[in-house]
Amino acid sequence: MLANGAYQMALVERLAFNRIATSPEEARAAQILADEVRALGGEPVIEEFPIPRWEISCAKLTVTAPYTAEIPVIGIGRSGSTPEGGLEAELVYVGRAEENDLRNVAGKIILMEALSYDVWKRVAACGCAGFLVLNGNYFEDESTNDIPRNCLRDSFLRFGKIPGMNLRTCDALDMVKRGATHVRMELTQREYTANSRNVTAFIPGTDKADEIISYTAHLDSVPYAPGAWDNASGCADIMAAFRHFMANPPRRSLRFVWCGAEEVGLLGSQAYAAAHPEEMAKIRFGINVDMTGPALGYDRAITTADKALVDYLAYMARECGHTLEITRTIHPSDSTPFADVGVPTLTFNRWGRAAGHSRHDFAIPLSAQAFAGFWDFQIAFAERIVNAEVVPVPREIPEDLKKELDHYFHRDEN
Repeated sequence: MLANGAYQMALVERLAFNRIATSPEEARAAQILADEVRALGGEPVIEEFPIPRWEISCAKLTVTAPYTAEIPVIGIGRSGSTPEGGLEAELVYVGRAEENDLRNVAGKIILMEALSYDVWKRVAACGCAGFLVLNGNYFEDESTNDIPRNCLRDSFLRFGKIPGMNLRTCDALDMVKRGATHVRMELTQREYTANSRNVTAFIPGTDKADEIISYTAHLDSVPYAPGAWDNASGCADIMAAFRHFMANPPRRSLRFVWCGAEEVGLLGSQAYAAAHPEEMAKIRFGINVDMTGPALGYDRAITTADKALVDYLAYMARECGHTLEITRTIHPSDSTPFADVGVPTLTFNRWGRAAGHSRHDFAIPLSAQAFAGFWDFQIAFAERIVNAEVVPVPREIPEDLKKELDHYFHRDEN
């Protein structure tokens, strides 16, 4: 049997291929995890759930004045399509798309630095005909930089659609410096739904079986990325926990969920929470693992729970001789939908010199030693929580963190 650390590395290497939500590759990753659960003596279940998807058949951007040039672009999913034959309009660079930047852009195509929820609220109201978002650094080209393949999420769509495209910063810089004044956008896409999937497993408790501790990690990756660090590593860590507790029966029951579609809005963990309300009410605490294993890095714990958990972790880290950065906030990972239904959560993460969200996210920067070092602390913590006489973390989300959750899910605007 492989020692912890070596076990995680071996599983990461099996999972290090692109795993976009709803793709055949995501299904392949889910099956690898299910097979591993079965090999360890468990009974895996693959639960499918529908999510919105898109297919772009045409995405073309052409500078039409004062010179002519075709610019490499990727259409932004769920942003709509241009009229047949495309849309030609004046180009305006609007920087961060602040309110002052968006004056007098009605009917024009805007070029902006980045797209966020708050930016989209302003853009959707400005009357522009189309939008372009630059990505990467000016010295990156097609040999080093992939143009993002992303979409407008449901929270954005409440404000409407405008045809949009991503492009590289080097091309945007060239357009601005050469004084491009007019461009033509051609974007054609269709929207549909397809199934992503969660992989689940359960270990019944011995004498406190009605209380559940959950483990989560997301199994999907972003486009282009092999996804070794983000997040085959977390999948491997919670599989190691499954292996440990199969061999060492826990007092409390354990629910393991390898979540699909995290990278497109935490959709797998949201789907699981919505589909299992009775079980969610029994979960006393949730452990999420997202991105661990870099040989060069530092270990973190992000808590969404009572303030006492920060002190608990700090004392335990000293006791174990483990350096740990501890914060208290919400975290944009699968812990958050669980916290949103009242489950106090903790995300383990090792931040380091790896290459998440890029074509370079291979297992090369990860090491068995780094996995093992953090694993010792993770399992020591889990043993205390899972086998405690009383779970030391209150089963509630404090008011300040509820406000953060409302803001994250944009409920504080209703």
